[in-house]
Amino acid sequence: MNNRPFKVLGIQQFAVGGRDKNRLHKLWVQLFGLEVVGTYKSASENVDEDICAMGIGPLKVEVDLMQPLDPDKKPAVDQPPLNHVGLWIDDLPAAVQWLGEQGVRFAPGGIRRGGSGFDICFVHPKGSEQLPIGGEGVLIELVQAPPEVIRAFAALATQ
Repeated sequence: MNNRPFKVLGIQQFAVGGRDKNRLHKLWVQLFGLEVVGTYKSASENVDEDICAMGIGPLKVEVDLMQPLDPDKKPAVDQPPLNHVGLWIDDLPAAVQWLGEQGVRFAPGGIRRGGSGFDICFVHPKGSEQLPIGGEGVLIELVQAPPEVIRAFAALATQ
């Protein structure tokens, strides 16, 4: 499929969920030494998350530590514990249009601003009868890469 109008550049983030993000902090922040660079809360997404980072510059990777605001409501951001993987995309609108034409099922919400300030959308973990291609059990976040990230990956490709 060499007519693909976009590139997946690399990992932007992954999100880990638990009932109590303080337990996640013990490992990821206190022991691994990741820095908390932001927070995000959303009642509609049932999430209280701390945004951590590893690496530097435009190639840093986020690690989101998430707990549900209400453990009895959906979505259950702690199930599965590896909640989602985020991929840097060089042209998100082109990717969404082309992938949709190929039968990829997206989660509700379309392209929107994410908790870290980038445009995002999600590939649904499961396909449907009408749109048979999903993440085979994995929620995949597609993230519009800003120009500095696109340049950094392009520079790596020429080395």
